[in-house]
Amino acid sequence: MAKQDYYEILGVAKSATQAEIKKAYRKMAIKYHPDKNPDNKEAEEKFKLCAEAYEVLSDEQKKARYDQFGHAAFEGGAGGFGGGGMNMDDIFSQFGDIFGGAFGGGFGGFGGGGRGRARVKGGNLRIRVKLTLEEIAKGVEKKVKVRRKVQADGVTYKTCTTCNGTGQIMRVTNTILGRMQTATTCTTCQGAGEMIDKRPNDADAQGMVVKEETVSINIPEGVTEGVQLKVGGKGNEAPGKNSIPGDLLVLIEEVQHETIKREGSNLHYDLYINFSEAVLGTSREIETVTGKVKIKVEAGTQSGKILRLKGKGLPSIERYGTGDFLIHINVWTPQELTKEQRKFFESMLVDDNFSPNPQKSDKSFFDRVKDMFS
Repeated sequence: MAKQDYYEILGVAKSATQAEIKKAYRKMAIKYHPDKNPDNKEAEEKFKLCAEAYEVLSDEQKKARYDQFGHAAFEGGAGGFGGGGMNMDDIFSQFGDIFGGAFGGGFGGFGGGGRGRARVKGGNLRIRVKLTLEEIAKGVEKKVKVRRKVQADGVTYKTCTTCNGTGQIMRVTNTILGRMQTATTCTTCQGAGEMIDKRPNDADAQGMVVKEETVSINIPEGVTEGVQLKVGGKGNEAPGKNSIPGDLLVLIEEVQHETIKREGSNLHYDLYINFSEAVLGTSREIETVTGKVKIKVEAGTQSGKILRLKGKGLPSIERYGTGDFLIHINVWTPQELTKEQRKFFESMLVDDNFSPNPQKSDKSFFDRVKDMFS
């Protein structure tokens, strides 16, 4: 089932400003907020969907990738934002401040109980993964080793003594309008409402240790250089029993192929044939990114001719089909000749059959390029 367009979900145009996107999200999220729609699963799903759309469109880099690649730009990672894996805790911890006092002085939870207490999220990790054209053509699962911070075994927590477990510090100030009460995040526990009670000797001050873990990354076919994928929950963990781990951000690097050049979804290959092969014709076996193919070069083929293997290029990351494999014929001119060879070619100088005589059917270079993309 195709995913709904993020702009349609929030009811904004692609040209909408960040202020307009934020305003639209606030309006939609208030409409479907769980406090206004108790025990309504449909409203809850729409609430999550709005948050997912806002998470992408409110970030200029993610928005640019989405505008270019659509939902495919965020495939390849399990869970996480931008991929349909948002849960209520993610939403409240990341976007709570957008609502101010719309829901009883805080947006740190829903249905009572958890308001005010923030869920601390661990830091994201970033890695680079190199892919060959063959891997890009088919998609691939990569297993990488990641060193990430995790909570140490045996660490225990207790209620924060500064905020008494609320995650907030309440302050009352006198103003010309009267006494005003404001709430700020507790700096001792960073809003988690808890602090370390005991920790093992090998843990740091926050009760964390560094461990190496093997992570599987499912990379979709057709990705391009510079695309960033996300594996949700595989970044650093954060202190606290109710904390949320960060994400693993995967930047794609494309390994340059020795003989094949990429242009979007199309692939280009230079085939060199000798003069005799151009005159008499020949056949060759070509290695493409999906396997070997046998091609026929017709007799009388001119240098610069382009043979097109339809659908033998790379799949589009937006799932709009597959590109072509374009073979550029280059006739190799010998640079050194024997006496007999020179004598032969000198005799051909006066042979009308060897004189250039382009026919109307012989297309120019620009016409051939035009045909490739028509």
